[in-house]
Amino acid sequence: MLTFLIAVLALVAGYFVYGRIVENIFNPDSERVTPAISMQDGVDFMPMPTWKIFMIQFLNIAGTGPIFGAIMGAKFGPSAYLWIIFGCIFAGAVHDYLSGMLSIRNQGAGLPELIGKYLGQTTKKVMLCFTVFLMLMVGAVFVYSPAMILGGMTKDIIDNSVYVWCAVIFVYYLIATLLPIDKIIGKIYPIFAIAILFMAIALGVNLIIKWPTLPELYEVGVDTASFNGMDIFPALFITIACGAISGFHATQSPLMARCMTNEKYGRPIFFGSMITEGVVALIWATISMYFFYGGGAAELGKDTTLQAPQVVTAVSEGWLGVIGGVLAILGVVAAPITSGDTALRSARLIVAEFIHLEQKSIRKRLYICIPMFLVTMGLLCFNISNPQGFNVIWNYFGWSNQTLSVFTLWAITVYLAMNKRFFWITFFPAAFMTCVSITFLMISKDCLNMNPMLSYSCGIVAALAACGCFLRWYTNWRKTAKNQ
Repeated sequence: MLTFLIAVLALVAGYFVYGRIVENIFNPDSERVTPAISMQDGVDFMPMPTWKIFMIQFLNIAGTGPIFGAIMGAKFGPSAYLWIIFGCIFAGAVHDYLSGMLSIRNQGAGLPELIGKYLGQTTKKVMLCFTVFLMLMVGAVFVYSPAMILGGMTKDIIDNSVYVWCAVIFVYYLIATLLPIDKIIGKIYPIFAIAILFMAIALGVNLIIKWPTLPELYEVGVDTASFNGMDIFPALFITIACGAISGFHATQSPLMARCMTNEKYGRPIFFGSMITEGVVALIWATISMYFFYGGGAAELGKDTTLQAPQVVTAVSEGWLGVIGGVLAILGVVAAPITSGDTALRSARLIVAEFIHLEQKSIRKRLYICIPMFLVTMGLLCFNISNPQGFNVIWNYFGWSNQTLSVFTLWAITVYLAMNKRFFWITFFPAAFMTCVSITFLMISKDCLNMNPMLSYSCGIVAALAACGCFLRWYTNWRKTAKNQ
């Protein structure tokens, strides 16, 4: 438990210390007019209160990621603490803050536009397809998983309940994607965010009261055990994504960048929401270690073979009673639904930006939404008809998610270099995540399933090649800038 407390304090210190350093490097301008003011359209560009933007941003980027990912990642032992701490502070929070602020500086541009501006038009086109497909996968996954849970709860009341709930959630997605951001998202998302935070805090207090005996990092060191047949590297860094770094966040930050009224709010909104998500991940990682290895499952009369959603329900109901059961439902049902609809909203805006189609008219929003939802429905049908469909899509989502963070970090690094800022703060995380992403692609049984040593070698070579390309570009750019 000492490791847990030290980890929480480290994240808080990371916000106040490293967050301030990153903010000073970017240098926000409180006098600059933001897109929420200059481009206000009553649909997507709309000023909102800072506290509400923070809550929406937190819910958008969190979903069930810091809960499910931390539960699965905790099976690697206390090593999970290190990745959550260092990943969240030095990679994830920096990634979220700078991608959000870069969007503000570029008239609320979406991620593919930002990547295209700093990494080239060819990369932009590739990342446009990659990002939109990732958003549609999120939509499909986050229809099916809550529908399965709700279907299990109502199977005795509703015939074919899973299909019915899929239809209900899908209709909600369409409505939430089409309506102005303040109509549904701005009204109910802060409530869901507060509920998830309350659940995390209440469970954290329970942990401190129980003070279970758990393996401390300073006692056992870095655990190199494998989980599901894959070693800690790169599996841990893919499994715990939303609690450390996630490329999906960079698709969500522009949504809130279009609602901010002052650049000075960037650190509490973007950096702060990521640190908050890291604290939630720490709480659930600790709960999981207690549940699986510290006697928590026996205390609750449960089996250690439970899956992540079942662990959430068992712990919440067992520790917090009826209130905990309600909060658990919000956590495993409402959270993925809210991430799913903002993913589809983000996809709509990305496509609209690329084809230069204004979105003030609901008719033009439908031009994009109809084909987009048809593709999502196809992915959903694959989920339902194939017994392994969900697992396949989820595994590819995990890899795609971290790969997206790679391109985002390199684009930010180029921006910082071009503006003569200290670009090393994103250079090293970009290099590391490049290695992680390529290694996972090579070694995963769901991907290329190659020899581990060859996979590690390819990951290292890819990271070195990416670093070499950037440094060569930077050297040439400096020479050109000096001669002008």
